[in-house]
Amino acid sequence: MTVIQKKADNPIAHLSAEDIEIIGKELDAIRDRVLADRGERDARYIRKVIKTQRTLEISSRAVLLFSLFPPAWIVGTAGLSIAKILDNMEIGHNVLHGQWDWMRDPKIHSTTWDWDHVSPADQWKQSHNELHHRFTNVVGKDNDLGYGIMRVDEDQPWHPMHLGQPVWNLLNAAFFEYGIAAYDMELGDHLKQKRLKDPKFRAKAKAVGRKIRKQVLKDYVVHPLLSGPSFLSTLAATFTANLIRNVWSHSVIMCGHFPSGVETFEKTSIEGETRGEWYLRQMLGSANISGPRLLHIMTGNLSFQIEHHLFPDLPSNRYQEIAPQVRALFDRYGLRYTTGPLPKQVASAWWKVIRLSLPNRRDRRQPVAPAPLVPTAAA
Repeated sequence: MTVIQKKADNPIAHLSAEDIEIIGKELDAIRDRVLADRGERDARYIRKVIKTQRTLEISSRAVLLFSLFPPAWIVGTAGLSIAKILDNMEIGHNVLHGQWDWMRDPKIHSTTWDWDHVSPADQWKQSHNELHHRFTNVVGKDNDLGYGIMRVDEDQPWHPMHLGQPVWNLLNAAFFEYGIAAYDMELGDHLKQKRLKDPKFRAKAKAVGRKIRKQVLKDYVVHPLLSGPSFLSTLAATFTANLIRNVWSHSVIMCGHFPSGVETFEKTSIEGETRGEWYLRQMLGSANISGPRLLHIMTGNLSFQIEHHLFPDLPSNRYQEIAPQVRALFDRYGLRYTTGPLPKQVASAWWKVIRLSLPNRRDRRQPVAPAPLVPTAAA
């Protein structure tokens, strides 16, 4: 697998093909050790998180029945926001990855789980598990890079429409679950190609419509009506909780593949890709968030995005445990392990969105000799 490098700094120029395959074998060994060690403590963890999330959601919605009183509004909104974040991040995202399928619990399984999100689980799994994780950071293949609405790499042609991408990104953050639903059913492509009557698309659109109705009925009709005189304040509280959940999820996910130090790749770079090269692309194309244990839980352990992309099917509670082993491997082979505090990573990701909304200042890239698995540009 070769590609013409378009920048002077090749982060893997010092690695031989043998080095890359050894890295792959060492990572396989880490994965195998965790698989062999999965057991009751992992099952207890996910069941505890689910119980905590459900208790928090029910109690928060109960408090919001009296949301006409400001203290109840604040407490209920905060609790519901956290419950929705836990549902989407540490539970929904990871259960739908199949991380807990080994438990053979039909109530906690990727084929049966439903989440507090307007994107149907099966559509999300197809776009996220099968496409994003397979083509991580490959420009033109991984649509999670910019969600089809943003320029994400200096090698991509600039158009005046890109001037608006900071605004598109802000709107996407505020209504992230709807943006993901539109992305999952490939709405943009179907609009562009005028294929809205395609039977497969129409089936997807109907499924999204059903999911939206279900969510809207629960959040904006039934719960506010149960609040009686607190109807409007409960409505506002639920909208606020959804907004907080959306902005948080968007921020965490932006930090996973957009900050400075993350690489993107050309389509040709994955032709004939070996297992070791696939691992290396995940290592170079992902970034972590440093912080305390509570932050990791609230991010769904996507604060360990590098470890998640290396091992998307391992239980999320194991990522912090194996992170030192993965980082030691980076250090041993002279690779950059991209990580930083949440504010720094969010700012870095947003700066990239703003910078790439403008034309390139000058062409800094010069072709050099072909090299294996070369990224197109540093994110």
